Amino acid sequence: MLGKKEKTPLGIYIHVPFCRSKCQYCDFYSLGGAREKGLTENYLEAVIRHMQEAGALAPGYRVDTVYFGGGTPSYLGQDGLIRLMDGVRRRFSVAGDAEVTLEANPDSVSEKMLKRLKAEGFNRLSLGVQTDDDLLLRKLGRPHSYRQAAHAVELARQAGFTNISLDLMYGLPGQTRSDWVNTLTHVLELQPEHMSCYGLKVEEGTPLWSYRQAANLPDDDTQADMYLEAVNILKDRGYAQYEISNFARRGLRSKHNLKYWTGGEYLGFGPAASSDFGGKRFTIAPDIHGYIEGIRKGGAVLSECQEIPARERAGEYLMLGLRTAQGIDGQVYTRQFLLPFQPIADCLETYRAQDLAMADGDRWRLTPRGFLLSNTIIAQLLAVQENAEPLARRRS
Repeated sequence: MLGKKEKTPLGIYIHVPFCRSKCQYCDFYSLGGAREKGLTENYLEAVIRHMQEAGALAPGYRVDTVYFGGGTPSYLGQDGLIRLMDGVRRRFSVAGDAEVTLEANPDSVSEKMLKRLKAEGFNRLSLGVQTDDDLLLRKLGRPHSYRQAAHAVELARQAGFTNISLDLMYGLPGQTRSDWVNTLTHVLELQPEHMSCYGLKVEEGTPLWSYRQAANLPDDDTQADMYLEAVNILKDRGYAQYEISNFARRGLRSKHNLKYWTGGEYLGFGPAASSDFGGKRFTIAPDIHGYIEGIRKGGAVLSECQEIPARERAGEYLMLGLRTAQGIDGQVYTRQFLLPFQPIADCLETYRAQDLAMADGDRWRLTPRGFLLSNTIIAQLLAVQENAEPLARRRS
């Protein structure tokens, strides 16, 4: 008797574009402050209807990760979040051990909410702490204090969460290297299972952009030193770096985010959400009213949709793989994309001589110092790849 065909893993991302207020540095699509009556309900109905349509196209898939991102998903409240999760379960085949992550601001959770979410299958919590300095939090436009962040972790533990991730930012206005080290030391007392450490990027169009020259931001060298401090401190405390900005205790890496970096398939719902599914990549327009109306009337909601050529996929393999500690494998690259790996290896050899890359057989990865220059390194590798002749053509 033939065995039953195993279903393909699939990630689900739900973008919740609501916030109590917009942070000074945020360039994600989100709506801060007051909203018109009925908008949240209309959003929920649109996402659930959208999932119904998409679920019919994925009978051969099993959802093994669900990620509620934003925005601030926790501002939907427990009822809205559970309603969306029920929608996922009704429209898709969901694995019993699926990783279900909720992003939350520390001020937007309660013991009652977290206990109910845990009972409904949410098993991973990602809290946006950013810093332990309340003055900096106010400068950034964050709606919480550090005390609230610590209390949110305590509430999550009481609710039964055993997989908590904390987000921190470095390179903040007026922040010194010693300030950052003290922040890391202080926050690690909360004993999270996972840490994400991001350098502040000042994006055009954000409030911070308009006064960036007067913001007393650390220079690039100081930011680099802060990054390397984080790598060393977290390693000493038992957190393995598995991606440029992400660190985890053993067995507790973000399974959902790994899909983005390793070429896994995922479907996104909500305005501004992206998908990589069935060989195509598509993104929903960042317009909540257009999304609601499009789903309701069967109209267009995508801002872009394209099939990804093999050469572009090969470039993504290099670009995304080199963001991770696992790196890239020359044999996999050649077998999967029919492109020679030797020109890539030759280029990486020059970076190995500078302690920016390292190899184990055919597998290459960047060092922490290499991660700091990853954009430059990857651009060079993509240029080398662009000039490589496909192996199949060579043999003809």
